Amino acid sequence: MCGIVGYVGHRSACDVVVNGLRRLEYRGYDSAGIAVPDGDRVAVAKKAGKIKNLDALLAEAPLPAAGTGIGHTRWATHGAPNDTNAHPHTSADGRLALVHNGIVENWAVLKADLATAGLVPTSETDTEIAALLLGQAIDAGADLPTAMRQVCQQLEGAFTIVATDAQQPGIVVAARRNSPLVVGVGDGENFVASDVAAFIEHTREAIELGQDQVVTITADGVQVTDFAGAPAEVRPYHVDWDLSAAEKGGYDWFMRKEIHDQPEALANTLLGRHDANGRLTLDELRISEAELRLIDKIVIIACGTSFYAGMVAKYAIEHWTRIPCEVELASEFRYRDPIVGPRTLVVTISQSGETADTLMGIRYAREQGARVLAICNTNGSTIPRESDAVIYTHAGPEIGVASTKGFLTQLVACYLLGLFLAQVRNTRYDEEIAAVINELEEMPAKVQQMLDDHDQVLELAAEFAEAESVLFLGRHVGFPVALEGALKLKELAYIHAEGFAAGELKHGPIALIEDGLPVFVVVPPRGRDLIHDKVISNIAEIRARGARTIVLAEEGDDEVDAYADVCVRLPMVSTLLQPVLATVPLQLFACELATRKGHDVDQPRNLAKSVTVE
Repeated sequence: MCGIVGYVGHRSACDVVVNGLRRLEYRGYDSAGIAVPDGDRVAVAKKAGKIKNLDALLAEAPLPAAGTGIGHTRWATHGAPNDTNAHPHTSADGRLALVHNGIVENWAVLKADLATAGLVPTSETDTEIAALLLGQAIDAGADLPTAMRQVCQQLEGAFTIVATDAQQPGIVVAARRNSPLVVGVGDGENFVASDVAAFIEHTREAIELGQDQVVTITADGVQVTDFAGAPAEVRPYHVDWDLSAAEKGGYDWFMRKEIHDQPEALANTLLGRHDANGRLTLDELRISEAELRLIDKIVIIACGTSFYAGMVAKYAIEHWTRIPCEVELASEFRYRDPIVGPRTLVVTISQSGETADTLMGIRYAREQGARVLAICNTNGSTIPRESDAVIYTHAGPEIGVASTKGFLTQLVACYLLGLFLAQVRNTRYDEEIAAVINELEEMPAKVQQMLDDHDQVLELAAEFAEAESVLFLGRHVGFPVALEGALKLKELAYIHAEGFAAGELKHGPIALIEDGLPVFVVVPPRGRDLIHDKVISNIAEIRARGARTIVLAEEGDDEVDAYADVCVRLPMVSTLLQPVLATVPLQLFACELATRKGHDVDQPRNLAKSVTVE
């Protein structure tokens, strides 16, 4: 989940690397550092805290001018977030520097082996173990690419490693296993990074790196091998968004910008989903329709916000296809001996495509013979590459740690999957599928309507800025919306927030209700009369006990007025699609409440954007 940048070229490496780190700061921000060659040794600058602390250090003591450099923003896994544990780490003689993302699981054994050779780390990190091993291999006569391959064969776990050697100027060598790394290909310059955002200012041409591969970049070329040294095949691709898409665009927070980006993001997710005959198509489908017709179970695995998208997907997929569908936390999936096989479709949802728990889950599923379909935003990331099919959400870069447009576009991708399966399996008439697609295509405008009418929600955030607890209730697809609303508030405002299935109130949670407690309630459209009426009863129950009720209900639903202290109106839409609209005011509320509390909305404490370690 850390940010990594490596550069070789004609520019100032320090400038390129530090600017790249700024765009990756959302990935991790306990500390930041950079290294460049300086004669026979590397010069290193690193500092705990955010990149502004590194900037201050470099202003006081600039690094030597160089065209080669590596850098890192850290999210601590081994060792406290301090200056000593910050990356880069160096070899014992200071000749080379190394940065690392992931966890070296056998670090303790390797540390003991190094101690017998008189090599003792100065930090608490597993990263320094890799640096000392690399220095040891260099001392034994290997060049940097060979040494990297040798070291990688000793390491266990998930890692991306990037290194530079002052005595082999003009090259940067990197390796990956179960952790993100991409190559940027420029004109007289080349890059490696955790994310294309790091080099998008300079090039939009990139190369995917596969599992267990080592890449060597120079100013003039890129060479990729496997860990054994054999040449490896790679896939070049073009990044279809530019630098301006990663800037704030006049908003105070990336997150606020991304909330307001959602109409365009939804439109992009829906773009080009029909063939010439009007039938739905997916981005990359390496599963035959005959195989899909044999599927008798679907298992959705995901983490965090993506898990809630999967919960919504379950309702839609089962309704449209009549295939039993389970939703599991990826972190639990493979540890419970799940029953999956050749007739199981495992659907993974991951914004980054690098989520470690989800990646391990799909590998387990494939070992059991299951087919895997990924829903992802990041072209060329590991999870889509290791899946049999993929639906890209095309949401563009999402910088804010708390997902917003990532979640809404995942919902739409899940709907597209359900409709596609219904089409393949003939469980819905073509006209029924077309009707839902038409309704989906109206969603960008309806989300824009929610954003245009956002003043009421901002006023609510001002009213409850000092609240110590907020509850969220929902039924059917409103339940995962309630969970997502609570998660956003926990992530950003650092207050107690919980989402409940409204029908569970009387089974315990109603004990939390007290005078003035703010409770958001998602009311389903009136087309679901039975559920609608039961939610109205739930609102009456909590209001009678003193709760302040903020009710999200569709336009024209006058039945809620008698029970709502505040009513936030949603444009009319069918029940299954309502989460796309109901989520928006909850995002706005959490963002505004956190802002009023003075928190860093884009980089909440203790969190990172992409969780690439288990």
